[in-house]
Amino acid sequence: MSAVSEQSRIWRLLANHFWQHTLRWVHGGPLFRLRPASSTPARLLIAPQDLRTADAMNAADIYGGRFLFSGHLVETQGNSPFEVRTGHKDWLRELHSFGWLRDLRASESRVAQQNARALVDDWIRLCGNRHSVGWETPVVTRRVMAWLSHSPFVLEEGDHDFYRRFLRSLARQVRFLRRTINETQDGVERLQAAIAIAAACVSMAGQGRFARQSLRRLNQELSRQILADGGHISRNPRALIDVLADLLPVRQAFVAQGLEVPQAMLQSVDRMMPMMRFFRHGDGKFAHFNGMGSTPNDLVATIMAYDDARGSAPVNAPHSGYQRLVCGQTVVLIETGPPPDAGVSLEAHAGTLSFEMSAGAHRLIVNCGVSGLSNAAWRQVSRSTAAHSTATLDDTSSCRFLAEKPFGKWLGAPVISGPVDVPVNRSDDDTGTRVTASHDGYLQSFGIVHERDMRLAGDGTVLDGMDTFRATGAARSRDYALRFHLHPQVKSSLLRGDTAVLLVCPDGEAWEFDALGRAIALEESIYLSDVYGHRRTFQIVLYGSTETDSSVTWQFRRTAVARLSRRGSTKFDETELPLDDE
Repeated sequence: MSAVSEQSRIWRLLANHFWQHTLRWVHGGPLFRLRPASSTPARLLIAPQDLRTADAMNAADIYGGRFLFSGHLVETQGNSPFEVRTGHKDWLRELHSFGWLRDLRASESRVAQQNARALVDDWIRLCGNRHSVGWETPVVTRRVMAWLSHSPFVLEEGDHDFYRRFLRSLARQVRFLRRTINETQDGVERLQAAIAIAAACVSMAGQGRFARQSLRRLNQELSRQILADGGHISRNPRALIDVLADLLPVRQAFVAQGLEVPQAMLQSVDRMMPMMRFFRHGDGKFAHFNGMGSTPNDLVATIMAYDDARGSAPVNAPHSGYQRLVCGQTVVLIETGPPPDAGVSLEAHAGTLSFEMSAGAHRLIVNCGVSGLSNAAWRQVSRSTAAHSTATLDDTSSCRFLAEKPFGKWLGAPVISGPVDVPVNRSDDDTGTRVTASHDGYLQSFGIVHERDMRLAGDGTVLDGMDTFRATGAARSRDYALRFHLHPQVKSSLLRGDTAVLLVCPDGEAWEFDALGRAIALEESIYLSDVYGHRRTFQIVLYGSTETDSSVTWQFRRTAVARLSRRGSTKFDETELPLDDE
């Protein structure tokens, strides 16, 4: 029955893909290019702010024809970068997205300004009508936002003819987004396209006849994609950062123009801001769930500055499928939801019931995360259950992903089956917080339900856990592995004949892990980061069989507090700390 359901889901995804591909060809393909251009806006009224961090050092490299994007370096040897046809696709996408305009602007030099204007003009001349990568809808979305945000920098001191070419091309790209938004990949990409269209309506003159339709579509996407607790339907914490980074400047543009801010926009921002705090550990980094990689610290800090309420983070996100336990200086984040719908699951992980734990400014237990610089093989590994701090049965993930062959080249690797029923119980009192949850991701394959019971003491010094494997019907015995991945900063060593593990943070704070006398394995693991690449670390592993040992009890207990300097602040050993956040 499960195999039939999976096949049915795959065929629906495939049919939807080719239908959308056909519509995209009709709306944004050759017929779009043959259609006469609509009227050119008379002028730009306002430029939405770009919240993303700039690096002025890149301006010199770009002027010298050295373009380093997505880990790939291309030297143009005096030619236009838009004449490059054989570059890596990720490199081409970043080039055609024009996010690097912020780096040129940050250099505050006239040479960089002239260079920016020349490169924009090159794109209009060489790619303004057609380019296989430059006219992908997500790339057009990013380019529209970049051109709008940095239009004062690009247009200043430019001649009238360039001004008209710029506005004509910008209007053409916005029209392309309007025509293809329904065929855009569902989720963040479609929502960002709706935001870009709304940004154009408020920024360009003469858009009155499109404004109502564009705002209605934006309201529709926000209402559909932003859940009641502020999470995103993809269940990826990174989605909140990406959406707010575009949505907040557009909201400010509405205010600056004296226009009424759409109600759905106000409600969505008010919901997402607390969830930004929800996913943060004590050190400010986001937990690695469902595609969240390295935390962009500067961007997060900028977004959080827009949070007028500045309230505490919520502890229960039932719609998004997460729980947050906070006692003392200890934070525990648990994933307690099924995978998202297949259409928005291209980055979703098989990590149901996984958790992360931080003590003060240090993360102890993490998931392996994901790096945007990784290849497809590593991305596949990072999505597996074994890459998360939870249990696996027979080295099998709790979700099944679409294989590369024969349909993966068209559909990617969405989740085609996984946990469906994930009941959660939570209780809070003076003695601490307890969360009990289970999932049926292994029920169809092995006839076993995995249950996890976790309790954080009121003072935050003890985390008790119990994992149970409940067999149903005639389930056969299965081997399980219970994993706890350690953050690379944490030093670990086995104690008491391999029945306990000592964990030491850079500031001297120590925790001890034990499992009631069970044998514990300390094995190598990997931590994926955009800042450092792949970093070697370790994982605590408990092995067993569901036939002879269907329940495992374990505990993390703080055994030493952080060393303090004479001034009373925490003392860090700088030789042991990384140079950046990850």
